[in-house]
Amino acid sequence: VIKPIMLLIVACSMLMLQPDFGTTAVLLMTAFGMLFLGGAPLWQFAALLSMAMGALAMLVWVSPYRMERVTSFLNPWEHVQDSGYQLAQALIAFGRGEWTGVGLGNGIQKQFYLPEAHTDFVMAVIGEEFGLIGTLLVIGLFSVIIWRSYAIGAIAERRHDRFSAHVAYGMGLWLGMQAFVNIGVNVGLLPTKGLTLPFLSYGSNSLIVCCLAIGMLLRICRENEL
Repeated sequence: VIKPIMLLIVACSMLMLQPDFGTTAVLLMTAFGMLFLGGAPLWQFAALLSMAMGALAMLVWVSPYRMERVTSFLNPWEHVQDSGYQLAQALIAFGRGEWTGVGLGNGIQKQFYLPEAHTDFVMAVIGEEFGLIGTLLVIGLFSVIIWRSYAIGAIAERRHDRFSAHVAYGMGLWLGMQAFVNIGVNVGLLPTKGLTLPFLSYGSNSLIVCCLAIGMLLRICRENEL
C-alpha cells in the first residue's frame, strides 16, 4: 500500500500547486477504489480514506473561495448574482428542457447566460436541448462504458493477468468518477468544480486522454480474446 500512496501524494501535491482541487479529488477516489479492488487490508484502507477526506475537508476550510463554493452550492438562489450564478443558470437550463428538450441548437442558456457552457456545464446544455430523455441517455452511455470496463477487467483477472485487470478497473473508475462529479455539479448535487465531462466537453487534451483510455481498454479486450 505504501508505494502507490507515495506516488499518489506526489501527484496530488503537484495538482494542488495549480491549484486543481477537483482533479485531485477524482484522482484520490480512483486510487482508493483501485486499492480496495486490489485487496488492501480494510483497516489500512479505512485509515487512508479517513486521512484523505480529512485533508480535503481542511483544504476547503482554509480556502475562502472553496468555502464560498460549498455554501453557494447548498442554496444557489441566495447567491444568484455572484457565487451561485453558474449553478442557478444550469438549473434553469435543465428546467427549460423538461422531458424532450427545446431542440438541438435552440437552447438560449449557452448564449452568454451560462458560463463555461462548452466545458464544465455542457451537461446543462444537453439537458436544455434534449431534455430529461437526452440526459438519461448520456448517463446510460457512461454506465455502459463503466460496465464494459469492469467486464473486461474481470475477464483479464480470470486469465490471471492482474495488471491488465486493474488497468481496466482503473479506467472505469476514473471515467465514472469524473462523469459523476461533472454531472453532479451540473444538477446541484455537488459543489462547483472545474472538471470536464469525458468525451463531451470542449478541449483537445481531455478528448485525447479519454480516447487513449478507451484504446487501452480495447487492447485489453483484444488480449482477452487471444
